[in-house]
Amino acid sequence: MTQQERRRIAAGLAHGLSYAEIARRLDRPTSTISREIARNGGAHAYRPDRAHRATADRAHRAAPAPSRAAGRPREATGDEIVEIVEIAVRSGMPRMTARVHVDLLLSEDGRRTAAELARRLEVSPASVSVAVNFLLQQGYVRRERDPHRRRDVYVVDDDAWYHSIVVSVRQTLASAHAAIDAAEALGADNPAARRLAKAGALLERVVHDLKDSADHWRPLLSCARLGPPARQGVRRPDRPAAPPGRR
Repeated sequence: MTQQERRRIAAGLAHGLSYAEIARRLDRPTSTISREIARNGGAHAYRPDRAHRATADRAHRAAPAPSRAAGRPREATGDEIVEIVEIAVRSGMPRMTARVHVDLLLSEDGRRTAAELARRLEVSPASVSVAVNFLLQQGYVRRERDPHRRRDVYVVDDDAWYHSIVVSVRQTLASAHAAIDAAEALGADNPAARRLAKAGALLERVVHDLKDSADHWRPLLSCARLGPPARQGVRRPDRPAAPPGRR
């Protein structure tokens, strides 16, 4: 966030604007504005220049120490974790589920027990249980049994992303078929039936394309070291020709 944006936040607060309205004028998520204000004194004590200096100080303190260059990976900062969680929440994931998922994603080996998650996130075991059950149902994590400690371990591995797509495809395909069945039951002359038939046909084709794409690109998950994103130099494999009838 720039210093000019922070001054516009202060001006908005002075004029009694809501966080949502300030966010709209800055083209920023409301959550970003609320966090910015909360960690810099609150609505009544927010000072843009002081907030800008404080942010610069936090960034300096969070910078990787030179010793990490010897092989120890940099850990995500608190602000980075909050931002990732907010992105997941905006996509529709419950906040506690997003926190559990992000903690698993950022762990070095992608593994945590329920007790470890509860301790790290400072939440109740019941909250963790609800969150991991959602993640299991959606294919984001899998459960393993630790024979030594006799407890479940929740795991995010490379294939989790593929499995989450498969679960989403299955759920969306069920919705598509339900819409098509309802359209057939209502009859071709019914306006609602026509809408349902079109929606079902669209969903059916889109999810089949998504599954085909996931199957094609799944080998990327087996790469020992993929490196930085493709826009920074990784060569993309050639895309296959479109299947007949889908050009």
